[in-house]
Amino acid sequence: MHNQQRDDRDYRVRKLSESVDGRGILVAATSSPGTLIHTAVESQAANEFDAITMRAVNTTGSPIKLTVEWGGVNAADQIEITIPGESGFTEVIPGHVLQDGAEVRAFAATTNGLVLHGIVHRYGNSRK
Repeated sequence: MHNQQRDDRDYRVRKLSESVDGRGILVAATSSPGTLIHTAVESQAANEFDAITMRAVNTTGSPIKLTVEWGGVNAADQIEITIPGESGFTEVIPGHVLQDGAEVRAFAATTNGLVLHGIVHRYGNSRK
């Protein structure tokens, strides 16, 4: 009988889907829908999901308000945070989960002033 328990092969670290070579993603959008940052795993299975960690860097000298659209573009899907100027990495998403092809998008009060960096811990059935 096949053991259905999760093992180490069911976990992979990946870059954000819209990142080139793991580099940061410039937030160009200033309104909804925002710049596409990541598209989650397509599965709806309870044990198949992406745990996303994301940080922002403000390349300007002034604070910039960032809005992350977490899985949708409705008000209930929006996470707002102000990123201080020239502050290095500021945590935005500390490892929350998405699945079913949901998208993470972002827009900012100033175009091209914020850069988003992150990693994805993808959990899935490696035996498919």
